[in-house]
Amino acid sequence: MTEAAAVIACAVLAGLAVFQAALAAGAPLGRFAWGGAHDVLPPRLRAGSAVAVVLYVLFAVIILETAGLITVLPGDALGRVGIWAITVYFFLGAALNAVSRSKAERAVMTPTALALGVLCLIVALG
Repeated sequence: MTEAAAVIACAVLAGLAVFQAALAAGAPLGRFAWGGAHDVLPPRLRAGSAVAVVLYVLFAVIILETAGLITVLPGDALGRVGIWAITVYFFLGAALNAVSRSKAERAVMTPTALALGVLCLIVALG
């Protein structure tokens, strides 16, 4: 169960990474992110989307490491603390997306963040 949750979480993160990369490149999808105020993100939010891509890769490494599917991090402590931090991050993200002014962001990103929070919780408890 832990391994499956990790793989599913990483697949969702890969999709989000592609989405954030598209936002960083200027795709008119801003209604789904960053409060939904811009179709095409301004430069500072594009930079934020680029940072999100990097974070999602790091999150995936921590998730896979904690699930025992890869071994790249030094020691267990980083993965154990990291998975709990990521779990909290996604649950907080779900709450913040749920109160977004953007209907599109609420509809798409709230359940996505909630699902990632649950998947990461499964990995953390595994």
